[in-house]
Amino acid sequence: MKRAPPDRKAQAKRAALNALRKARRLADRAGVELSQWEGEFLGSVEERVKSFGRAFGDPEKGGAGEALSVQQHVKLKEISAKAKGEKPPGRFGRSRPMR
Repeated sequence: MKRAPPDRKAQAKRAALNALRKARRLADRAGVELSQWEGEFLGSVEERVKSFGRAFGDPEKGGAGEALSVQQHVKLKEISAKAKGEKPPGRFGRSRPMR
């Protein structure tokens, strides 16, 4: 009995929704108050993923089978790090000051 190949778009949709819910849940449990923009971002991205299966319209902003664009992934990681109380990573790849 052969099994049908997994639906990559459905997997990406589930993974994105789980990551969004996890970020919001982490912030709630840790007592970290998200900014208004961050709360709206999580809510609007979740709505778009639920209704369209992906949260961006321009195919050049992310992979064909992805539910979130590259920048949305970055922002989601920043929100999750804030909720965990971790120091946000440097923006330009330098971990030490210039001499």
